[in-house]
Amino acid sequence: MSVLILDGLILTLDIIKYKNRYLMLIVMPKNVSEIMTVKIENIGLEDTAQAAARKMKEKNVSSLVVMDVNNQAVGIVTERDLVSQVCCHEASSKEYIIRHVMSSPVATIDPDSTVETAASLMQQNKVKHLVVVDENKTVGIITSSNLIKYLDGQLELDDANAKILATAFSEEPM
Repeated sequence: MSVLILDGLILTLDIIKYKNRYLMLIVMPKNVSEIMTVKIENIGLEDTAQAAARKMKEKNVSSLVVMDVNNQAVGIVTERDLVSQVCCHEASSKEYIIRHVMSSPVATIDPDSTVETAASLMQQNKVKHLVVVDENKTVGIITSSNLIKYLDGQLELDDANAKILATAFSEEPM
């Protein structure tokens, strides 16, 4: 997701960085488990980049969790991985195997972690996706889109509360 503005381009990660500065001002009682995406789209280590691209398009997602034979998350393949490691080369996407394209190790987080912790981890690791793992079991994924949606909701609540308070203080006593 990108937004074109007059002076440049704002990326999703920029929005997270911007909003992350204000996290201390926003009450963030929610845990990752409350805002994560539970339905995880995945792909196998031996699948092709072409299969990954097709699945991303079909499922309308920007990433797939790469699972091994034991159903453990071992990596992630993103649209960016496909562009930088496949599309920029002259070989066919059928020739690239996911194990050679994926980002690994995968960045993970516990479902009981706070949303603030997730935002900080994303920023520190420069990633837009965290796989949510509970006792070695993959239970979800949290993306920059999940965080932005949550933070926008929080900011809208803050705006509404500010308007209510401003109205309350501006009214003259009867």
